[in-house]
Amino acid sequence: MDAQAEYDNRARVPGSAELLARWQRDAAAFREAWPESDLGLAYGPGKREKLDLFRPEGGGNTPLAIFIHGGYWQGLDRTFCSHFAHGLLQRGVAVAVPSYELAPAVPISRMVEQMRAATAFLFRRLKRRPLVTGHSAGGHLAAMLMATDWRATLPGMPQDLTPACLPISGVFELEPLMPTTIAKALRLRPEDARRLSPRHMKPPSFTSHHLITPGAGLHCVVGAAESGEFIRQSRDFAAAWGGSFEALTGRNHFTVLDPLLDARSPLTTRAADMASLLAPG
Repeated sequence: MDAQAEYDNRARVPGSAELLARWQRDAAAFREAWPESDLGLAYGPGKREKLDLFRPEGGGNTPLAIFIHGGYWQGLDRTFCSHFAHGLLQRGVAVAVPSYELAPAVPISRMVEQMRAATAFLFRRLKRRPLVTGHSAGGHLAAMLMATDWRATLPGMPQDLTPACLPISGVFELEPLMPTTIAKALRLRPEDARRLSPRHMKPPSFTSHHLITPGAGLHCVVGAAESGEFIRQSRDFAAAWGGSFEALTGRNHFTVLDPLLDARSPLTTRAADMASLLAPG
C-alpha cells in the first residue's frame, strides 16, 4: 500500500485548494447572515479555545450537535465550516462548531482534551447531551469524545454525555499515517498512535443513554470516491464498535460534507434524528 497516496486527500482531489477557499467564503457569508448565533464563546483560556454556537430560528429547547473541523490536526479552524450547520439548523438542531489548537504546537492528546472541555462547557451552558460529529481529523476527535470515560475524566459530567457519534471521513487508526508526510508535524510515537486510535479502544456501551438502542449510537460516513484506506477505516471502525456504515455515492473527501447543506438530505436527516433522541423532553 502507498500510504502517502491513500491518505493525502489534498493531492488526491483536484482543485482541493479552491474547495477550501470556497468553504471559507461560504462559511463567512453564513455567519454574517444567520440571525441566531453566539460567536467566539470561550470554552478555555487559549486563543483557539473558542466555539461558535448557532441556534435554530425560533429558539426553544432544541437538540444539539457538535461539529468538529478537520485539517489533519494541523490546519483549518471553525471559520471554514460554519455553513455546514445549515441543514441541521433548518431541522431544528442547534450546532456548535469549536476550534482547537493544532500540531505541531500541541499533540493530538491535547486536542482531545480541548474537545472534551468544549463538550463540558456546552453541557453546563445548555444542559443537553450532544450528537458529536466531525470531518476527517474532526471525525477522529468525535470518536474520541464518544470513547471518553466522562466520570473519570471530568468529575461532575454524566457518564452518558456523548452516547451518539456520526463521524464523516474519519481517521480511526493512526498507525497507517506513520510513514506519511502528514504524520511529521504530529510527532507521533508508535505507542501514541495506537493509544490515540479509537479503533483499538474498548467500545462504549451504546445503551448508556436510555433512548439509544444497541447499534444506533454510531454511524460512520465516508465518500464512495475516497481512497480505499479511508473507506476501510470507517467500515472497520463501525464494525468494531457495533455501529453502522455508509459510503456516499460519488462523494470525495471534501464533497462528502455537501449533503449537510440540505435539510432534506438523508445525511442531515440521519444526523437530526440522532440528535433529537438526546434532546430533553
